[in-house]
Amino acid sequence: MTNSISYETYLIESLKDPEEAAGYLNAALEGGDTEVFLLALQNVIKAQGGVAKIAEKSHKSRTSLYKALSKNGNPHLKNTKEILSAIGMRFSVVSCAH
Repeated sequence: MTNSISYETYLIESLKDPEEAAGYLNAALEGGDTEVFLLALQNVIKAQGGVAKIAEKSHKSRTSLYKALSKNGNPHLKNTKEILSAIGMRFSVVSCAH
């Protein structure tokens, strides 16, 4: 019998690496779907210590963080910037010109 872990466990473990987390969030952003990005951000937050820790680091309440990251959430750019900063990341804009 082989030992196996769930995909979610594997994902959260891999997202503890800042480079993996950044690539994961960028991939989620490229799709253009806000729900997908929010789900990805939730996973990275879970990997980086959870909502309580990130709320404290971003100077937000846990309730407002949960609300912003919910399925129907639509966090403002300022809030998203503060959340990303709390997990050691930032937005970046790159040229798509060929």
